Amino acid sequence: MKKLPVSRDSAIQQPLQDMTSIMSLFPCFGELSEQDWLFAQMVRVSSSTPHEIAEGHRLSHALFVVSGSVRIYKISPGGREVTLYRVGPGECCVLMIASILGETEYEASVQIETETEVLLFPVTAFRQWMHAYPSLRRLIYRQFTERFIRVTSLLEQIAFGSLPERVASYLLQQLPQTEGATEIRVTHEQLAVELGTAREVVSRILKEMAVTGAISLQRGKINVLDQAQLHRYCSPL
Repeated sequence: MKKLPVSRDSAIQQPLQDMTSIMSLFPCFGELSEQDWLFAQMVRVSSSTPHEIAEGHRLSHALFVVSGSVRIYKISPGGREVTLYRVGPGECCVLMIASILGETEYEASVQIETETEVLLFPVTAFRQWMHAYPSLRRLIYRQFTERFIRVTSLLEQIAFGSLPERVASYLLQQLPQTEGATEIRVTHEQLAVELGTAREVVSRILKEMAVTGAISLQRGKINVLDQAQLHRYCSPL
């Protein structure tokens, strides 16, 4: 059996019992044969689970998220992080798939944000299924397209957007969907990691926004007081 991408001592292997849930998230797996499913493994991991998936790693399994959240990010030579995207239920990391299909090293790093269930298939079997099963190919190509658009948008923001614009855009995106809710639980350090900049820069921008009345700051959270003001940061004259 190939080595799991997480420590056997800390990852909990799960029986493949809830097939209804798996099929609802990944209908394409309905094409797999009973023999194919013998290769499958389900593991449960958490934010404290050690794993070896980082830039330069050679993947032994294709990973599909059944529940939870995984952050995919890049680290600069100086140690600064920037979030590329998150992988949630019904999704896979397309950079991982690209590495598997191209037989190259992984080009990003992984943070397990919450307790997460992951469905694993050996890369040798997965490569064969990509040729054999059209619905699996369609899932992968669709997710490639969606992630390409997301990462292209991120690059445009980094290249052409000002940091106040990016901070304001992030805050607006993170506003709770509940009517009247204004609180966003995020630290200055977390926000800096999301945007790929220094905490001191984020703190300065947030303080300036607080002075204008757009937001108020509390320890570990930000309250949005004036959405229109934040939108003006996003669309400067």
